[in-house]
Amino acid sequence: MDEVSRLAKEAILLFQSIFKHLHLTPVVHFELEGGYEPPLIGNALQHNHANLGRINYQLAQLGINGELKPEYWRNQWEYVSLFNGQSPLTEAHDLARAMMVLPQLFGQQGIKQVFIKPVLWAGDTARLAKGNKTIFANGTQLVHIPNAVQINVSVKDSEGKNLVPQADFGEQLQQSFLQSSLGCSLIYLPEEEAFERLGLKRNYQLDAELSSPEDISGGHQGSIALYKQHGKHNQLMGETPLIIGLNQQVLLSQIDWHATARVEHRLGAASLRYNPYLNVLFALANVFCTVKQYLNQDEQFDISIKQAAIKAFIPQALPTSLHCKGHSVGAITLFSEQNWLSNTLAEAYQFACSARLLSAWQPEDSVRLKTALLNQYHPQPVLLTNK
Repeated sequence: MDEVSRLAKEAILLFQSIFKHLHLTPVVHFELEGGYEPPLIGNALQHNHANLGRINYQLAQLGINGELKPEYWRNQWEYVSLFNGQSPLTEAHDLARAMMVLPQLFGQQGIKQVFIKPVLWAGDTARLAKGNKTIFANGTQLVHIPNAVQINVSVKDSEGKNLVPQADFGEQLQQSFLQSSLGCSLIYLPEEEAFERLGLKRNYQLDAELSSPEDISGGHQGSIALYKQHGKHNQLMGETPLIIGLNQQVLLSQIDWHATARVEHRLGAASLRYNPYLNVLFALANVFCTVKQYLNQDEQFDISIKQAAIKAFIPQALPTSLHCKGHSVGAITLFSEQNWLSNTLAEAYQFACSARLLSAWQPEDSVRLKTALLNQYHPQPVLLTNK
């Protein structure tokens, strides 16, 4: 395990001990998109050739809490973590293992190229007809397909009830992600191609085909979305079919959106440099920032505490590169200049000490973590000091 992952793991354990002390259970789930090159049999490409059911069986045999399902484009797949009650640390470990073994599992089916990358350049040859969301135009036109990593976050109380629908907890959690995401963009946009992904719709006239985000925005349809009654496509959340007709039409259903309410961080780019441990840490740090607003003087969590009105968030432009270009500040510099993550870890450590919780995390580890991540992008080691 590399130094960034090792330190992120210790920080995750710190947060998990704090939430356990407060009788809270953070729930973190990943969705990772990827693709593969279809095998050539004879003179024809065998699109959608992969047997995902077989791979899912193999993932289960490996103890990984996740499965693959087909995505919208041909030869595109999505890894979706399962709701098996796994801890955030286990969730990170499962995704890290899945990213490592999936090329091998696809390879056993004769698929030689598996892609975990921000963009599948010329990934498909079908374009939607103008003004239509379901009918494809005649002919073949190349489509550059963006691949995302999404993080879904919610929190359960001591009775197992989801806190996101209660009071303004979900809104506060969303605000925390909105405020912290610019300075921490290096965490979820870890390579240069990730920034090209953000401009696909604009640069290649793919607005009809793609719904990938371009900036930091809120609401229930933005890049950091709060899903309560409605989801990304304005669909009802938590709808469970009860009676299905002959044509697979839902005749009767029940709706309980409280159980499925969550904040979804949709900005991450699929990449072999994407670090699941670091991104789970980022998610838990935002949960901690939200939870501490509901702690009373006796350090007891109380969701009934009234909060100030939440200000509307103005969409915020993301960096256009890892590096500074002209007047645009790069993601590496933004991360080096932000202190939000270090300050949050310092507050968590102080809380753990006051609650007499055991942890291997030490105050200087936040500087070590920041330095280790920045050193992955610099030929010469970066030396940081506590501020």
